[in-house]
Amino acid sequence: MRRTIGLSAAALAIALAGCDRRAESAAPAPQPVGDLLETMNWVLDPAADAIWDGAGFVITAAGEESLAPTAEEGWAAVRHGAAVVAEGGNLLLMPHLLPAADEGPGIDAWVEYARGMTRIAEQALAAVDAQDAEALFEVGGHLYNVCLACHQAYARPEDGDP
Repeated sequence: MRRTIGLSAAALAIALAGCDRRAESAAPAPQPVGDLLETMNWVLDPAADAIWDGAGFVITAAGEESLAPTAEEGWAAVRHGAAVVAEGGNLLLMPHLLPAADEGPGIDAWVEYARGMTRIAEQALAAVDAQDAEALFEVGGHLYNVCLACHQAYARPEDGDP
């Protein structure tokens, strides 16, 4: 009986050690395509604009005009933008997009901004799924604040541009 228990324990230990191989293997290295400015221009700005363009209202000479989607296609476009922004927070954590050690307030703040962007975009997804235009407007304001705070901390004028 003791021998059976001992052999069973040894077999379990060997089996569990084998299960840990995935944790030991390194994640595949990403293949960078664009730098941070290109990622912002090509991916994040258009996606954030889709959220902002689908929330709030404008006042014209004819009166107040809602920007909220009125058809499923419009809600789908805003949802697409929110999903891209949510995943964009993860994208900003890729090694080639991280700021240099001496740039801005450091990596910890960068990570918090990126994760904050993801959390807020998840709220936008919930507002879209509920087709709640008022909630989407509020979430859009929070997204703007996170983007602005990050840009104030890290963005640098390019080639003399203001």
